[in-house]
Amino acid sequence: MNHVRIIGTGSKAPDKVLSNHDLEKMVETSDEWITARTGIKERRIAEDGIASSDMGYDASLKALEASGTDPSELDVIIVGTVTPDYMMPSTGCLIQSKLKAKNAYGFDLAAGCSGFLYALHVGYGLIKAGTAKKILVVGTETLSRIMDYEDRSTCILFGDGAGAVVLSESEEPGIMSSCLNADGDDWELLYIPGGGSKIPASKESIENKDHYMKMNGRDVFRIAVKSMEAATMQAVEEAGIKPEDIDLLIPHQANFRILEAVRKRLNLPEDRLFSNLDKYGNTSAASVPLALDEAVRSGRAKKGDILLFTVFGGGFTWGATVVRL
Repeated sequence: MNHVRIIGTGSKAPDKVLSNHDLEKMVETSDEWITARTGIKERRIAEDGIASSDMGYDASLKALEASGTDPSELDVIIVGTVTPDYMMPSTGCLIQSKLKAKNAYGFDLAAGCSGFLYALHVGYGLIKAGTAKKILVVGTETLSRIMDYEDRSTCILFGDGAGAVVLSESEEPGIMSSCLNADGDDWELLYIPGGGSKIPASKESIENKDHYMKMNGRDVFRIAVKSMEAATMQAVEEAGIKPEDIDLLIPHQANFRILEAVRKRLNLPEDRLFSNLDKYGNTSAASVPLALDEAVRSGRAKKGDILLFTVFGGGFTWGATVVRL
């Protein structure tokens, strides 16, 4: 068994909806303005008391059920997130406890919106190295807790949600290529100032809104398009396929103009792009696995299909992965 496959998917989105019309009452914006510039119509918001581990747990249960995997079979749990429940312990350990997956170790991986693909790559490597047989990879975010709902440049974009996949060693081909990149030079274009060792949480930092996300949207957009386009072409080449072999493109759901730019770069028809951006907005590390699960359960992605994931996030981090389901 020298291959690694995704054998099950799951997702969780909160019930509470925050629509563009709701945001019109909170900040100076409009449904028309948001829709035209982003493609987003609404996003989901976690209820009070619900944290990233809770949504990640729900998504994990569905992925385990879909794959026919008992929690006791898991060797590792990797969680991509920038909104962990706590600074310590890791959300991975919390999900391990909720699942009662006593044979697994767990940890978090912070790579911004690229967190899920980074975690998928690590899981792939652990299985290929022979140190694990089944791994749960989760992307889960409660971004509403780090949003300034007086800042229309950020609060219109982001929502909450979770997605999960089960990775397994396999005799059938699965992950065909995985290309990751990073460049920390422009980190200040997208970051959260407070809460870490540089600016610890304090009364002053809270008053300064240092615990909220800060973003220079125009520059992030420009770099994201260029980086995601390059990563997709690299992943396709390393997988030994042609762009026309891709059955479904599932990009990070950040902005519809970015999604369209990547699709056109690959010269794919519109029906080969999967997007649920209009319903959920940008859910960071949860974006790709949430979209993947929806594509699988709706029949858009089927066993044997070749899928292309591509992401971009704070750091900056970016990458692309080619997968045969």
